[in-house]
Amino acid sequence: MKKALLYFALGTVLSFLINYFFYSSENLGLDIYYAFAFGIAWGIAYYLDTPNFTLSQKLGLSFVAMGILVLVGFLLFSLELAIPSILKFSTVFVAYYLIASFRATKSLRN
Repeated sequence: MKKALLYFALGTVLSFLINYFFYSSENLGLDIYYAFAFGIAWGIAYYLDTPNFTLSQKLGLSFVAMGILVLVGFLLFSLELAIPSILKFSTVFVAYYLIASFRATKSLRN
């Protein structure tokens, strides 16, 4: 769990810094929200990267996280601004497991 929180924190900070310095959307709250979505994706992907979770549990938990991201984004901004958070989340989630699939253990934890 500690490493999952570390992945979350590093993903959030790196994403925020990249967005802030290279893209600068001029909406600091939106930059933080998107960085948070990116960090959550890395943290959850790492946390679920264990044989203790079935594929259906991994998918279910990732959909729940995406639903919460959309709800929070909708409440804070608008639906149009919340949708990119799902794209960021799902891209990171798929990339994590794609990278893991190239390893013999099929996991980035081992």
